[in-house]
Amino acid sequence: MSDVRQKPAILIIDDDEQIRLLFVRLLTARNDCTAVESAESALKLLDENRFDLIISDINMAGITGLELVPTILQKDADAVVIMVSGQQTIDYAIEAMRAGAFDYITKPVHIDHIEAAVARALSHRALLTDKRQYENHLEELVQERTAELEYLAYHDRLTDLPNRTLFVDRCNEAIVNARANGHLATVMLVSLDRFKNINDTLGHEAGDQLLKDVAVQLRAILGGHAIAARFEGAEFGVLLNTVTGSTEAEQACQSIRDIFRKSFAVANQEVYLTASIGMSLSSDSTNGASSVLQNAGAALHRAKTVGGNNYQFYSPDMNATSLKRLSLETSLRRAIDNEEFVTFYQPIINLSSGEVEAFEALVRWQHPELGLLAPIEFLDLAESTGLIVEISESVMRTACRQTLQWQKQGRKNLRIAVNISARHFRQKNFIDRLMHIMAESQLDPRSLELELTESSIMENPEAAAESLREIRALGIAIAIDDFGTGYSSMSYLKQFSVDTLKVDRSFVSCVAEDLHNAAMVRAMVTLAHDLNLRVVAEGIETEAELAFLKHLQCDEGQGYFFSKPQPAEVLSDMLSPVVVNNVQL
Repeated sequence: MSDVRQKPAILIIDDDEQIRLLFVRLLTARNDCTAVESAESALKLLDENRFDLIISDINMAGITGLELVPTILQKDADAVVIMVSGQQTIDYAIEAMRAGAFDYITKPVHIDHIEAAVARALSHRALLTDKRQYENHLEELVQERTAELEYLAYHDRLTDLPNRTLFVDRCNEAIVNARANGHLATVMLVSLDRFKNINDTLGHEAGDQLLKDVAVQLRAILGGHAIAARFEGAEFGVLLNTVTGSTEAEQACQSIRDIFRKSFAVANQEVYLTASIGMSLSSDSTNGASSVLQNAGAALHRAKTVGGNNYQFYSPDMNATSLKRLSLETSLRRAIDNEEFVTFYQPIINLSSGEVEAFEALVRWQHPELGLLAPIEFLDLAESTGLIVEISESVMRTACRQTLQWQKQGRKNLRIAVNISARHFRQKNFIDRLMHIMAESQLDPRSLELELTESSIMENPEAAAESLREIRALGIAIAIDDFGTGYSSMSYLKQFSVDTLKVDRSFVSCVAEDLHNAAMVRAMVTLAHDLNLRVVAEGIETEAELAFLKHLQCDEGQGYFFSKPQPAEVLSDMLSPVVVNNVQL
């Protein structure tokens, strides 16, 4: 009986009625007493009731007290039993204790002995009860904490969605069920495009809130028909357990894309997001979740490669591309240690005099197996992995030393232009590293020009403006590279400290025949000159293009018409000192 009593419950077992009545009279005032004449009757009571103390005679007809105690303890391990016997020898007491009794009283019983033994027994029972309650409470706490830790092990703390571990487990189950039931399991990887910009602009708290909002939307869209999980960063996984083909999967994908058609409100801002989605369907040849996830990852990479804000189904050629990229990345990391990058130079020509005014330093990779690789084959990978920083600094260091050598050979005013990637420019120690390289090379800072793209500057205009001012304060010039392909606005040129504007080759191409390109280049040159900026035309390939640009009074130009990028030693002839009337200029 589990009810809480005001008085301790005592069961008295003795085949002598006088003894039973004696115990009842002595103990009833403070206790709730029940008396029976046999062990058999006691066991029936114990099947349905619990007692704080059991007082039992040792010698009884039928089941003896010594036989009864082990049975009582099987029913209740915390039972406390006092044995009563007319035998006053120590052997009986020892036998009672071995059977499991707590205490032993001899007949004839004395009132003070009974009261003392009962008090000790009830105190012991209270201790056992407290210990059991503590252990039970502790076990409950352990179970609760274990359940909590187990939940956290399989769920994302920020969004409360399943994490990758649980997703993989559910994915494996779905693939097995799909094979058995003749349908398909589909995995979609959903990656928020340019999410880093949100964190950089609005802060990580705003970014976290957006991730939680997207998670809520995913749950609402998918309902109970699919599983959504959050992986690392701004990437989510979606598992469709039962689809019949790509059409149904595509419909689900469209539902997910609908989430991003509306804005999200965060940090008192209205924010629009886009997402890239990679999808993979299971098949009879699918080896499990790892295979489907790998394929979905390859499809996601393709979606991001083509510009983001789209979805791609997996196709076998994607894995081949991913393996090639992984192999190239491994080689790229080794290439830095093995000094496999070489610097080529393309001359920048003064369009009025025809003289070499400067060189643009351009990196090439002398791959031990693939041969000489152009930047287009590895720079995007270098940018995404962060290796671009080490590569750029290596090129700058080499180019500065080479320029100083050319200057010592007679071309004192020669400049060197070095491309700076967005990732490199954003480094907190960029200017410190720049100063270190200049001091190391001993090149006059006025001989160096850094080429930055419009987009790299506009990612964080305020920080960029401050950095550009510091760079120009060192005497280093700033050029805007590929002008016209980014923001294409002269207004920001007033905000930033720049010296040179380089017109992108896409505008220079066919400028003599294409009226639209001609008008664009004319406007760029005119406005740049109004702002006292030097103008360099990139990608000049024909004499007609050169003539048109000279007519516009474009300051400088570069392109295959003059020279393709070459190693330094090949360009020596172009740097011969200019001699007029036997006087070296």
